[in-house]
Amino acid sequence: MGSNQSWVTEFILVGFHLSAKMEKLLFWIFSLFYIFSLLANGMILGLICLDMRLHTPMYFFLSHLAIIDMSYASNNVPRMLANLVNQHRTISFVPCILQTFLYLGFAATECLILMVMSYDRFVAICHPLQYTVIMSWRACGVLAATSWACGFILALVLSVLLLRLPFCGPWEVNHLFCEILSVLKLACVDTWINQVVLLATSVFVLVGPLCLMLVSYVRILWAILKIQSKEGRGKAFSTCSSHLCVVGLFFGIAMLVYMVPDSNQREEEEKILSLFHSLFNPMLNPLIYSLRNTQVKDALCRALQRRSM
Repeated sequence: MGSNQSWVTEFILVGFHLSAKMEKLLFWIFSLFYIFSLLANGMILGLICLDMRLHTPMYFFLSHLAIIDMSYASNNVPRMLANLVNQHRTISFVPCILQTFLYLGFAATECLILMVMSYDRFVAICHPLQYTVIMSWRACGVLAATSWACGFILALVLSVLLLRLPFCGPWEVNHLFCEILSVLKLACVDTWINQVVLLATSVFVLVGPLCLMLVSYVRILWAILKIQSKEGRGKAFSTCSSHLCVVGLFFGIAMLVYMVPDSNQREEEEKILSLFHSLFNPMLNPLIYSLRNTQVKDALCRALQRRSM
Protein backbone atom coordinates (compact mmCIF):
# COMPACT_ATOMS: atom_id res chain seq x y z
CA MET A 1 0.00 0.00 0.00
CA GLY A 2 3.00 2.27 0.43
CA SER A 3 4.10 4.62 3.13
CA ASN A 4 1.63 7.33 3.98
CA GLN A 5 4.47 9.71 4.89
CA SER A 6 5.44 9.79 1.22
CA TRP A 7 1.90 10.75 0.26
CA VAL A 8 1.30 13.50 2.77
CA THR A 9 3.74 15.80 4.56
CA GLU A 10 1.30 18.22 6.15
CA PHE A 11 -2.37 18.85 6.86
CA ILE A 12 -4.40 22.06 6.78
CA LEU A 13 -6.51 22.80 9.87
CA VAL A 14 -9.73 24.40 8.64
CA GLY A 15 -10.94 25.73 12.01
CA PHE A 16 -14.00 27.97 12.22
CA HIS A 17 -15.47 29.65 9.13
CA LEU A 18 -15.44 33.20 10.53
CA SER A 19 -14.39 36.69 9.52
CA ALA A 20 -10.86 37.88 10.35
CA LYS A 21 -12.26 40.39 12.87
CA MET A 22 -14.24 37.72 14.71
CA GLU A 23 -11.25 35.36 14.75
CA LYS A 24 -9.07 38.05 16.38
CA LEU A 25 -11.75 38.64 19.00
CA LEU A 26 -11.93 34.91 19.72
CA PHE A 27 -8.13 34.82 19.94
CA TRP A 28 -8.12 37.27 22.86
CA ILE A 29 -11.10 35.64 24.59
CA PHE A 30 -9.68 32.12 24.27
CA SER A 31 -6.23 33.34 25.33
CA LEU A 32 -7.68 34.73 28.56
CA PHE A 33 -9.58 31.50 29.19
CA TYR A 34 -6.44 29.44 28.54
CA ILE A 35 -4.29 31.54 30.88
CA PHE A 36 -6.98 31.40 33.56
CA SER A 37 -7.20 27.61 33.15
CA LEU A 38 -3.45 27.20 33.65
CA LEU A 39 -3.42 29.54 36.66
CA ALA A 40 -6.49 27.96 38.30
CA ASN A 41 -5.25 24.39 37.88
CA GLY A 42 -1.77 25.46 38.92
CA MET A 43 -3.26 27.04 42.07
CA ILE A 44 -5.12 23.81 42.92
CA LEU A 45 -1.95 21.78 42.34
CA GLY A 46 0.14 24.19 44.43
CA LEU A 47 -2.31 24.20 47.35
CA ILE A 48 -2.42 20.39 47.40
CA CYS A 49 1.39 20.18 47.41
CA LEU A 50 1.93 22.87 50.06
CA ASP A 51 -0.94 22.27 52.51
CA MET A 52 -0.47 19.15 54.65
CA ARG A 53 -4.21 19.01 55.39
CA LEU A 54 -4.83 18.27 51.71
CA HIS A 55 -2.43 15.31 51.67
CA THR A 56 -5.27 12.80 51.41
CA PRO A 57 -6.24 10.31 48.65
CA MET A 58 -9.05 12.56 47.41
CA TYR A 59 -6.72 15.50 46.81
CA PHE A 60 -3.97 13.23 45.51
CA PHE A 61 -6.29 12.23 42.65
CA LEU A 62 -7.45 15.84 42.26
CA SER A 63 -3.82 16.87 41.72
CA HIS A 64 -3.61 14.32 38.89
CA LEU A 65 -6.79 15.79 37.40
CA ALA A 66 -5.22 19.27 37.51
CA ILE A 67 -2.07 18.00 35.75
CA ILE A 68 -4.17 16.29 33.07
CA ASP A 69 -6.30 19.40 32.50
CA MET A 70 -3.25 21.66 32.09
CA SER A 71 -1.61 19.17 29.72
CA TYR A 72 -4.82 18.52 27.80
CA ALA A 73 -5.40 22.23 27.20
CA SER A 74 -1.75 22.91 26.34
CA ASN A 75 -1.79 20.15 23.72
CA ASN A 76 -4.67 21.67 21.73
CA VAL A 77 -5.23 25.34 22.57
CA PRO A 78 -1.88 26.98 21.55
CA ARG A 79 -2.15 25.58 18.00
CA MET A 80 -5.77 26.72 17.82
CA LEU A 81 -4.84 30.23 18.99
CA ALA A 82 -2.03 30.44 16.44
CA ASN A 83 -4.44 29.47 13.65
CA LEU A 84 -6.90 32.21 14.68
CA VAL A 85 -4.33 34.91 13.83
CA ASN A 86 -2.51 33.13 11.02
CA GLN A 87 -3.93 32.27 7.62
CA HIS A 88 -1.16 29.69 7.04
CA ARG A 89 -2.86 26.94 9.02
CA THR A 90 -0.74 23.95 8.13
CA ILE A 91 0.57 21.33 10.55
CA SER A 92 3.21 18.75 9.61
CA PHE A 93 2.31 15.08 9.55
CA VAL A 94 4.34 13.99 12.61
CA PRO A 95 3.19 16.85 14.92
CA CYS A 96 -0.39 16.15 13.83
CA ILE A 97 -0.18 12.46 14.78
CA LEU A 98 1.59 13.39 18.03
CA GLN A 99 -1.16 15.87 18.87
CA THR A 100 -3.76 13.17 18.20
CA PHE A 101 -1.88 10.70 20.42
CA LEU A 102 -1.59 13.15 23.34
CA TYR A 103 -5.21 14.28 22.93
CA LEU A 104 -6.43 10.67 23.16
CA GLY A 105 -4.02 9.80 25.97
CA PHE A 106 -4.97 12.69 28.25
CA ALA A 107 -8.70 12.26 27.51
CA ALA A 108 -8.68 8.51 28.30
CA THR A 109 -6.59 9.06 31.43
CA GLU A 110 -8.99 11.73 32.68
CA CYS A 111 -11.92 9.31 32.27
CA LEU A 112 -10.14 6.69 34.35
CA ILE A 113 -8.96 9.17 37.00
CA LEU A 114 -12.53 10.42 37.40
CA MET A 115 -13.66 6.82 37.89
CA VAL A 116 -10.96 6.31 40.55
CA MET A 117 -12.09 9.51 42.28
CA SER A 118 -15.64 8.19 42.48
CA TYR A 119 -14.32 4.93 43.95
CA ASP A 120 -12.43 6.95 46.56
CA ARG A 121 -15.66 8.75 47.56
CA PHE A 122 -17.53 5.43 47.61
CA VAL A 123 -15.02 3.91 50.05
CA ALA A 124 -14.89 7.08 52.18
CA ILE A 125 -18.68 7.28 52.63
CA CYS A 126 -19.79 3.65 52.46
CA HIS A 127 -16.81 2.04 54.25
CA PRO A 128 -15.34 4.81 56.46
CA LEU A 129 -13.80 2.44 59.01
CA GLN A 130 -11.79 0.60 56.33
CA TYR A 131 -10.96 3.74 54.33
CA THR A 132 -7.34 4.18 55.44
CA VAL A 133 -6.65 0.49 54.81
CA ILE A 134 -8.35 0.27 51.39
CA MET A 135 -7.13 3.65 50.13
CA SER A 136 -3.55 3.35 51.35
CA TRP A 137 -0.89 5.46 49.63
CA ARG A 138 0.36 2.35 47.86
CA ALA A 139 -3.13 1.61 46.53
CA CYS A 140 -3.54 5.24 45.42
CA GLY A 141 -0.24 5.11 43.58
CA VAL A 142 -1.19 1.88 41.81
CA LEU A 143 -4.62 3.26 40.81
CA ALA A 144 -3.12 6.49 39.46
CA ALA A 145 -0.30 4.72 37.59
CA THR A 146 -2.74 2.20 36.10
CA SER A 147 -5.01 5.01 34.89
CA TRP A 148 -2.12 6.79 33.15
CA ALA A 149 -0.75 3.57 31.67
CA CYS A 150 -4.12 2.35 30.34
CA GLY A 151 -4.98 5.77 28.90
CA PHE A 152 -1.74 6.11 26.94
CA ILE A 153 -1.59 2.47 25.85
CA LEU A 154 -5.04 2.85 24.29
CA ALA A 155 -3.94 6.13 22.68
CA LEU A 156 -0.82 4.42 21.30
CA VAL A 157 -2.88 1.61 19.75
CA LEU A 158 -5.20 4.10 18.03
CA SER A 159 -2.26 6.22 16.85
CA VAL A 160 -0.39 3.22 15.39
CA LEU A 161 -3.53 2.19 13.50
CA LEU A 162 -3.78 5.76 12.22
CA LEU A 163 -0.16 5.74 11.03
CA ARG A 164 -0.83 2.69 8.84
CA LEU A 165 -3.41 4.55 6.73
CA PRO A 166 -2.59 6.19 3.38
CA PHE A 167 -3.79 9.81 3.02
CA CYS A 168 -4.20 10.92 -0.57
CA GLY A 169 -6.02 14.24 -0.23
CA PRO A 170 -7.70 16.56 0.16
CA TRP A 171 -5.51 17.18 3.21
CA GLU A 172 -7.86 19.58 4.98
CA VAL A 173 -8.72 18.58 8.56
CA ASN A 174 -12.15 20.10 9.19
CA HIS A 175 -11.43 20.77 12.85
CA LEU A 176 -9.60 23.08 15.26
CA PHE A 177 -6.78 20.58 15.81
CA CYS A 178 -5.82 17.05 14.74
CA GLU A 179 -8.82 15.25 16.22
CA ILE A 180 -8.86 11.55 15.31
CA LEU A 181 -12.31 11.38 13.67
CA SER A 182 -11.51 14.36 11.43
CA VAL A 183 -8.14 12.91 10.44
CA LEU A 184 -9.68 9.51 9.67
CA LYS A 185 -11.99 11.14 7.10
CA LEU A 186 -8.93 12.04 5.00
CA ALA A 187 -7.83 8.42 4.52
CA CYS A 188 -8.33 7.03 1.04
CA VAL A 189 -9.03 3.46 2.23
CA ASP A 190 -11.73 1.91 4.37
CA THR A 191 -11.13 2.79 8.04
CA TRP A 192 -13.53 0.27 9.59
CA ILE A 193 -10.79 -1.27 11.76
CA ASN A 194 -9.95 2.16 13.19
CA GLN A 195 -13.63 2.89 13.76
CA VAL A 196 -14.22 -0.44 15.54
CA VAL A 197 -11.16 -0.03 17.79
CA LEU A 198 -12.14 3.57 18.54
CA LEU A 199 -15.68 2.48 19.46
CA ALA A 200 -14.32 -0.32 21.68
CA THR A 201 -11.98 2.18 23.35
CA SER A 202 -14.90 4.58 23.89
CA VAL A 203 -16.91 1.81 25.54
CA PHE A 204 -13.93 0.92 27.76
CA VAL A 205 -13.12 4.47 28.93
CA LEU A 206 -16.58 6.06 28.74
CA VAL A 207 -19.45 3.59 29.12
CA GLY A 208 -17.70 1.20 31.52
CA PRO A 209 -16.45 3.85 33.98
CA LEU A 210 -19.72 5.79 33.75
CA CYS A 211 -21.76 2.70 34.67
CA LEU A 212 -19.44 1.96 37.61
CA MET A 213 -19.70 5.57 38.78
CA LEU A 214 -23.50 5.52 38.58
CA VAL A 215 -23.61 2.36 40.69
CA SER A 216 -21.15 3.92 43.16
CA TYR A 217 -23.17 7.10 43.50
CA VAL A 218 -26.45 5.26 43.98
CA ARG A 219 -24.86 3.46 46.93
CA ILE A 220 -23.25 6.72 48.12
CA LEU A 221 -26.62 8.50 48.03
CA TRP A 222 -28.20 5.69 50.00
CA ALA A 223 -25.40 5.87 52.58
CA ILE A 224 -25.63 9.68 52.83
CA LEU A 225 -29.36 9.52 53.55
CA LYS A 226 -28.58 7.26 56.51
CA ILE A 227 -26.18 9.79 58.08
CA GLN A 228 -27.79 11.20 61.21
CA SER A 229 -25.76 14.43 61.39
CA LYS A 230 -27.05 17.26 59.21
CA GLU A 231 -23.51 18.65 58.96
CA GLY A 232 -22.18 15.24 57.89
CA ARG A 233 -24.83 14.91 55.18
CA GLY A 234 -24.08 18.42 53.91
CA LYS A 235 -20.31 17.78 53.72
CA ALA A 236 -20.82 14.47 51.91
CA PHE A 237 -23.29 15.99 49.43
CA SER A 238 -20.97 18.94 48.75
CA THR A 239 -17.98 16.72 47.97
CA CYS A 240 -19.93 14.30 45.78
CA SER A 241 -21.89 16.96 43.91
CA SER A 242 -18.62 18.64 42.85
CA HIS A 243 -17.39 15.38 41.39
CA LEU A 244 -20.73 14.69 39.70
CA CYS A 245 -20.64 18.10 37.99
CA VAL A 246 -17.20 17.37 36.53
CA VAL A 247 -18.21 13.83 35.49
CA GLY A 248 -21.41 15.03 33.84
CA LEU A 249 -19.63 17.69 31.78
CA PHE A 250 -16.71 15.54 30.66
CA PHE A 251 -18.47 12.24 29.97
CA GLY A 252 -21.57 13.83 28.46
CA ILE A 253 -19.63 15.75 25.81
CA ALA A 254 -17.25 12.85 25.07
CA MET A 255 -20.15 10.46 24.48
CA LEU A 256 -21.85 12.95 22.17
CA VAL A 257 -18.69 13.25 20.06
CA TYR A 258 -17.54 9.62 19.95
CA MET A 259 -20.65 7.49 20.41
CA VAL A 260 -23.34 9.34 18.42
CA PRO A 261 -23.45 8.40 14.70
CA ASP A 262 -21.43 10.88 12.63
CA SER A 263 -22.83 13.15 9.91
CA ASN A 264 -21.64 16.13 7.89
CA GLN A 265 -24.18 18.36 9.65
CA ARG A 266 -22.56 17.60 13.01
CA GLU A 267 -19.05 18.73 12.07
CA GLU A 268 -19.48 22.32 13.29
CA GLU A 269 -21.22 21.10 16.45
CA GLU A 270 -18.32 18.73 17.13
CA LYS A 271 -15.86 21.61 16.84
CA ILE A 272 -17.74 23.50 19.55
CA LEU A 273 -17.98 20.39 21.76
CA SER A 274 -14.26 19.71 21.33
CA LEU A 275 -13.54 23.35 22.15
CA PHE A 276 -15.51 22.91 25.37
CA HIS A 277 -13.46 19.81 26.20
CA SER A 278 -10.12 21.45 25.42
CA LEU A 279 -10.67 24.94 26.80
CA PHE A 280 -13.73 25.33 29.01
CA ASN A 281 -13.68 22.01 30.87
CA PRO A 282 -10.10 22.47 32.19
CA MET A 283 -11.12 25.97 33.29
CA LEU A 284 -14.35 24.88 34.99
CA ASN A 285 -12.89 21.93 36.93
CA PRO A 286 -10.84 24.00 39.42
CA LEU A 287 -13.72 26.46 39.77
CA ILE A 288 -16.15 23.66 40.63
CA TYR A 289 -13.78 22.09 43.14
CA SER A 290 -12.65 25.36 44.73
CA LEU A 291 -16.01 27.13 44.95
CA ARG A 292 -17.86 24.06 46.28
CA ASN A 293 -15.08 22.70 48.49
CA THR A 294 -14.57 24.21 51.93
CA GLN A 295 -11.19 22.53 52.47
CA VAL A 296 -9.74 24.02 49.27
CA LYS A 297 -11.07 27.49 50.15
CA ASP A 298 -9.64 27.19 53.68
CA ALA A 299 -6.27 26.10 52.27
CA LEU A 300 -6.25 29.12 49.95
CA CYS A 301 -7.06 31.44 52.87
CA ARG A 302 -4.24 29.94 54.94
CA ALA A 303 -1.80 30.33 52.04
CA LEU A 304 -2.80 33.98 51.56
CA GLN A 305 -2.49 34.67 55.29
CA ARG A 306 1.02 33.15 55.41
CA ARG A 307 2.00 35.29 52.42
CA SER A 308 0.74 38.49 54.05
CA MET A 309 2.57 37.84 57.34
